[in-house]
Amino acid sequence: MLSLGFVTGVEPDKWLRRFRENTTHGGVDARGLDDPLDPVLAGELDLALIRLPDSRIDDSLHVIELYDESLGIAVPKDSLFEEAGETLVPRDVEGEIVNYRTADDGSVDLAELRAALQVVAANVGVAVAPRPALKVLSKKQVVHLGYDDPTVPPTRIALAFLRDSDSDAVQDFVGVAKGRGANSSRQAAPKRSAREKTLAKQERRGAAPKKPPAPRRGRRTRKGK
Repeated sequence: MLSLGFVTGVEPDKWLRRFRENTTHGGVDARGLDDPLDPVLAGELDLALIRLPDSRIDDSLHVIELYDESLGIAVPKDSLFEEAGETLVPRDVEGEIVNYRTADDGSVDLAELRAALQVVAANVGVAVAPRPALKVLSKKQVVHLGYDDPTVPPTRIALAFLRDSDSDAVQDFVGVAKGRGANSSRQAAPKRSAREKTLAKQERRGAAPKKPPAPRRGRRTRKGK
């Protein structure tokens, strides 16, 4: 079984499910962390889904970039910004207190972001950060919207693991995350029968029972002339 840490804002459920269904490595022990790279460097986790940039990246690590994160802004619930419901630009929030903003080097301090969101929840100011992180961290009194500001450094999500810890299981998870098909797995799970696939699909849907067929109507007899 693989061990994986994923940074706050990443939602890896579909990858975990595909890895479990399409390989025989035993699934993934996954946990959400503010800093999943540190336990990888310490040899405590096999791999991590991290947010780039990260100044700790060096030649000891394999890093596979996966996707760009969208930028977001957190605003108070029931504010004029929420009512607009549109992607904001800097002029829209001119004069507002910015409680948090992605650092100039692109790094995101999640502890500081959490504290800033508490201030936003008190109806004071805004916070600018990757929108997936805002989605996870925003509470009831905070709403996250899109934000278009080219002066804010972009962030990316990547897989990272120690070169010395590479394995077939790690490479198969990399393949799942990059969208490779099940047949490319180094340890593919045996093919399932049609019945097994149907049962698995029913289990995922809550195994809802099928409705009984409607009773068949009797044939009408034609009256004679």
